[in-house]
Amino acid sequence: MEAGLGIGDHSTLGKWVREKPERPTRKKRVAWKKNGLSRVERVIAFLEMLPITKGVLAGKRMRLLPGQRRFVERVYGDVDRLGRRRIKIAIKSEPRGNGKTGLLAGLALCHLLGPECEARGEIYSAAYNKLQAALIFAEMKAIVEAVPDFAWRVNVQRYGKILEVLEGDGAGSTFESLSADDRRAHGLSPSLWIFDEFAQSPNEDLLTNLRTAMGKRKESLGVIISTQAATDQHPLSQMIDDGLTGEDPSLYVQLAVAPEDADPFLPATWRACNEALEVFLDLAELHAQAEQAKRSPAFQTKFRNLRLNQRTASNAPFILQETWKGCGAPVKPLMEAVEVFGGLDLSAVNDLTALVLIGQVDGVWQVEPRFWLPGDGLLERVQLDRVPYDLWLRQGFIRTSPGRSVDYDFVVGELMEIFDRYPIRKIAFDRWMFRQFSQALGRAGMSKEQIEDKFSEFGQGYRSMSPALRQFESLLLDGKIAHGMNPVLTMCAMNATVMTDPAGNRKLIKSKHYGRIDGMVALAMAIGTVPQEMPAPKPEYRVYFAG
Repeated sequence: MEAGLGIGDHSTLGKWVREKPERPTRKKRVAWKKNGLSRVERVIAFLEMLPITKGVLAGKRMRLLPGQRRFVERVYGDVDRLGRRRIKIAIKSEPRGNGKTGLLAGLALCHLLGPECEARGEIYSAAYNKLQAALIFAEMKAIVEAVPDFAWRVNVQRYGKILEVLEGDGAGSTFESLSADDRRAHGLSPSLWIFDEFAQSPNEDLLTNLRTAMGKRKESLGVIISTQAATDQHPLSQMIDDGLTGEDPSLYVQLAVAPEDADPFLPATWRACNEALEVFLDLAELHAQAEQAKRSPAFQTKFRNLRLNQRTASNAPFILQETWKGCGAPVKPLMEAVEVFGGLDLSAVNDLTALVLIGQVDGVWQVEPRFWLPGDGLLERVQLDRVPYDLWLRQGFIRTSPGRSVDYDFVVGELMEIFDRYPIRKIAFDRWMFRQFSQALGRAGMSKEQIEDKFSEFGQGYRSMSPALRQFESLLLDGKIAHGMNPVLTMCAMNATVMTDPAGNRKLIKSKHYGRIDGMVALAMAIGTVPQEMPAPKPEYRVYFAG
């Protein structure tokens, strides 16, 4: 059993001795050992003798793309008069799908047992989690097993994600994968470390440990290959910006990014930053992703970051204006729905209170919103929120209650009429201010049991909002919502952006400090309250007249 065995363990070594391949008989010197080659030429020759183990080019030898070749030439060709590398940290930032895994695996093998190997070298691959960290090991393992000259002298420890060179060039050297979540990087002496997708790392602790360990060797090298981070504040962004100034000769940055003003949906934009496009990166797949990005702003953010390598803020618009307009059909009466659901977003003092009702008619969710503001100080709110509340009041899209704060008794009075008019199944609420609202419901004649039956609490955090937003977005993209272009709800829709946590969960936030999103929050709560299995719609009756 290999599980749990460390480097040099006698059981693992014994297994390698018993099962190791026979030493190949060389008929000619390998390409990277030919006489007369410079240091950078040896590295390139080594990389281009390695086999490609997966993808559309599997079975062929690696051929460096032009950008990869320039990267290698700069890192290994920029040497001082003693032949030592000047570059200590090299960053290659590019969109996903351009062959970074193969290049990283090749560079790691180059330092483990190739022309850059040294006595008892230590090579590490780092990533933000164990799964990502294991990708480089898996690729190196596949290459080692495919090259007879490597397979006979390398001991592979699958459980520990370790490669150990026991004979030949690089004997005594080891490779190991590390991740930010195992917090193990102290006491290392790296010849080479590579950090895969550093933009996804939650902090720079592992990177700092690797960088501070580099002084133990004469020519230690660190390589980061990653898409860009979302913000300028991320450590990777700061390193890239610093490197592009050229002030630090030991830091080299190669950045492939689409211009901010370029059309993100044009193939010419993709080609400008994806040199592997139509080599081994599928053009049809990018077309499909671009079409999805046109419809979904949340996916557009990912598309710009992962496929164009642009820095994109994590707070993305929830829905595109054209998609929202596409669901602006007139609203059919909710009396025709079997059941009606609602979301209630209560204001604290003088903000917008929103109630959004939804019901399914003819397979489309009809949306009927109602909004309340305090009657006093309405013109002040017009200036503060920069929207025409006074016009919307005259048009009947908002209601005002007496005083300088929303009167819950006034809202409840209208709500009781709604209960009499529509088949209300459930109304979701945020518990903020609901205690005061429930007291108003009691004053209107609703018992505690009736309140518990008709109202349900709905959290505003990622746990409750994320699944509701997924369903909401799906309905919008499929055209299964009709909102009638209510101007107040539309204002909320255009102000709504999504904040995403590290796990990919989302919740709604405002795009600017003065914007209102209460209507969208209420609509999301209403959709999140709908059970997965809905009752059958009302039967359609037709009346025929005798001719």
